[in-house]
Amino acid sequence: MSKPRLQARYEETIRQAMVEKYGYKNSHQIPRIEKITLNMGVGSAIGDKKILDFAVDAMTQMSGQKPVVTIARKSIANFRLREGMPIGCMVTMRRQRMYEFLDRLVAIVLPRVRDFRGISRKAFDGNGNYTLGLTEQLVFPELNPDKFTRPQGMNITIVTSAKTNDEARDLLELLGMPFKQLPKKTDAA
Repeated sequence: MSKPRLQARYEETIRQAMVEKYGYKNSHQIPRIEKITLNMGVGSAIGDKKILDFAVDAMTQMSGQKPVVTIARKSIANFRLREGMPIGCMVTMRRQRMYEFLDRLVAIVLPRVRDFRGISRKAFDGNGNYTLGLTEQLVFPELNPDKFTRPQGMNITIVTSAKTNDEARDLLELLGMPFKQLPKKTDAA
């Protein structure tokens, strides 16, 4: 199996660019992506179990591996939710699948989002991990819109080994993440 093009680009050029910018002494200090997690909460699965099956099928097609069904940890009477009920699914991608997914996300999926002007620069958690939400799963070209008629959102978390948000932001920018442009500073005085 050949190396995904984004992984090859990371190893050939991005690592060196990060060393030049931050001056790492050890090659293990250079930030890298460790894993990508997709999480889909399907609250409407309480009433109809088939909706969860559709979500699992969609996530399988998007990620290339079978997701884990998540269950409710506690009962909430107002939502007719009982402890142990299946209410979502998640999948964790590493290595080649992770790079292939990120490549598709950057090059194909995000540009297909309606009124897309870039992703937020602030959605980091303080430890160099980035989370973005998609409101519609059908921006993934591998999903058949005739089969998946319900709009279903998801969270995508990119876990990096960076110590700070700025290092992680630079890493993701070099990998091609389309962040919103910083507002231009104007001299009013």
